[in-house]
Amino acid sequence: MDTKFWKKMNYDDIRAAYLRFLQQQGIGPNTIKTAYTDTFYLWRRGGEKLFWKAVDSNDSDARKILFRVLQENTNGDASKLVNGYVSHLRRFHAFISSVANNNYLNVQSRQNLVSAKNGMKSEIIIPSPNNKQVEHYLNVWKKLDNYQLQENALDKLFLELCPMNTDISDILLKVSTLNDFYSTNIFSVYSVAKHILSLRIDERLKTGDVRLVDDIKRISINGKERNFYSFASKYCSHHNPSAYPIYDSYVDKVLRYYRKRDGFLTFGDDNLKNYVQFKDILIAFRKHYGLENYSLKLIDKYLWLLGKDYFRKKYGKKS
Repeated sequence: MDTKFWKKMNYDDIRAAYLRFLQQQGIGPNTIKTAYTDTFYLWRRGGEKLFWKAVDSNDSDARKILFRVLQENTNGDASKLVNGYVSHLRRFHAFISSVANNNYLNVQSRQNLVSAKNGMKSEIIIPSPNNKQVEHYLNVWKKLDNYQLQENALDKLFLELCPMNTDISDILLKVSTLNDFYSTNIFSVYSVAKHILSLRIDERLKTGDVRLVDDIKRISINGKERNFYSFASKYCSHHNPSAYPIYDSYVDKVLRYYRKRDGFLTFGDDNLKNYVQFKDILIAFRKHYGLENYSLKLIDKYLWLLGKDYFRKKYGKKS
């Protein structure tokens, strides 16, 4: 079995090609989803080299490799789980053998692979979180002059010029600037500024009280309850970046994607709209994928740029 060709391809293109193969095998959508994820378990947990070592090995040696990795990464019975993963590798062998006639090399990586035959919805394929991916997106961030300069300006405003929240004029300036830079759709900046002033937030910001975001986001304007959740997280984050990661629609989508694909944590969609739980989910995400060397602020930048790549909106700025 010649795997040299495939070893030159990246993770996402291999998975995309494999998905096309699975979709043409006449198997059910649930089986496809399981195979599409579990076949690459070794790659995610043990790395690319160990994955290919198992693929190049016979069943017995591949079983030993999988058993060891399962023992290290699961609380379940590895001796029972290993059989399923070995069967996925066998199917992957069949896939590699089948591409000699070039049937599955028309790869659409990253965006919306569709299978009309099996009735599957469009599926976005996103790379697994790892240090290399985080570094890639952090380097992308460094090259985005508009965001870099915008962040520098906000840091100067929030941390140097107007660090306190005891003067309505200072708060108005910060609310207005955030609203403009981030297009947070606050139509009554004075009402929001007055609300923030009433909460006496400076000590809570200093101590990193995560409940503060939910207190700021809820505001009544002209008798109607409003929810400025993303704005509230941004307002707190620019005062204390290490304690307050930013909630954003892109980050929300990415976290839900990896929950569904990898099961890194069990949570409901609504849990992401509660800031205390959102931060806990983000910390769990960071731990699950071994990214604890990165601050929550850096993880936030990575997830936002990743989400922007794969869940891009038609209009609007970061929200």
